[in-house]
Amino acid sequence: MLDEISQAVLARDDVAKYLAGESGAQARERIHAYLDELRTTQRHAVYRALQHPLYPLLRKIERLHENLHHVTSSVRSHRVIYASNHKSHTDYLVQPLVLDDNGIRPPLIAAGINLFGGPLGLIHRHVTGAIPIRRNTKDPVYLITLKAYISEILKSHDLFFYPEGGRSYSGELKPAKTGLFHAALTAARADLVIIPTAIAYDLVLEDHVLSRQKVKKRQRPFAREVAELVRYAVGYRSRSFTTFGAPIPAGAIAASSRSDVLELTRLVRSRIGALHKVLPTAVFASSMRPSIARGELETRIDRLLGELAARHANLGVFSGRQAIEEAAPALETRGVVVAERGRFRVRERNVLRYYARSIEHLLVTSGRAH
Repeated sequence: MLDEISQAVLARDDVAKYLAGESGAQARERIHAYLDELRTTQRHAVYRALQHPLYPLLRKIERLHENLHHVTSSVRSHRVIYASNHKSHTDYLVQPLVLDDNGIRPPLIAAGINLFGGPLGLIHRHVTGAIPIRRNTKDPVYLITLKAYISEILKSHDLFFYPEGGRSYSGELKPAKTGLFHAALTAARADLVIIPTAIAYDLVLEDHVLSRQKVKKRQRPFAREVAELVRYAVGYRSRSFTTFGAPIPAGAIAASSRSDVLELTRLVRSRIGALHKVLPTAVFASSMRPSIARGELETRIDRLLGELAARHANLGVFSGRQAIEEAAPALETRGVVVAERGRFRVRERNVLRYYARSIEHLLVTSGRAH
């Protein structure tokens, strides 16, 4: 038995037109299968209760936020899409809870289908309201079904998604993909706004795992990734900064215009990059050398902070001394650097570069290389 959203998807003109041009029953069967896969349910009261079993991890991450007024003013009279950069699997926990902590209506979340195996997959599908997304697929049947489903979802729910697709394995802000932007615009809602959202951590839980690969070469079993998260959670503590930007009106943008969709995608990515919180670990990593005296490192960080301030970056650190005092202990505990007789030496070069790359988009015209 089809639910209301699935029936609406099948009744859409674009889906009906596609079915009319295909081999009827077979195409319809595939659309039904994809609709079963996409179907999700959000039980908000149960979702809030999930904070308790997840407390051992959540207590390690202090949830901080900025510019929440952009959200509170938008949700009163608009359908809202949150578009965020993607750092960690913990993003799926931290960012919705920032909204929930402040009484904001919960959005549905678009998440990679690899997160939907096992018990966690049941939680995503039947509690948190996460929508499984097959990234990088070229199947036209799937794409038309997904876009229609997202369009129908936006009639009754806000949406939170990550335009980069997956997490950044290199640490840098990746190019944004247009697919879900286009799908959202097909909803043709005059009240649609997009809120650029940026998340930054002092320490990313899976930094060692991600930085070893630099680019995603293959999809690993999620159970293995969870085991690695548990391993690196030992002794882990971090702040998370979720920064919300001014809403971008999108109700008048035509989904049929590829150039307009691309322009919107680039604008949102640019806003996300500008909102990204510059934290002590990032400027420490960006200024570090294989071996460097504390005084020289402090001078280099001060120079870098001056450059970032001139570019109106969202600074969370304001001096070389502060950066060293806050970043060095965290990176030492993480095994990334070691302090010896007034000097810092690199132990994990890839991890250090991972954090340095997180602010490279703010320095793109400087010719800086790491």
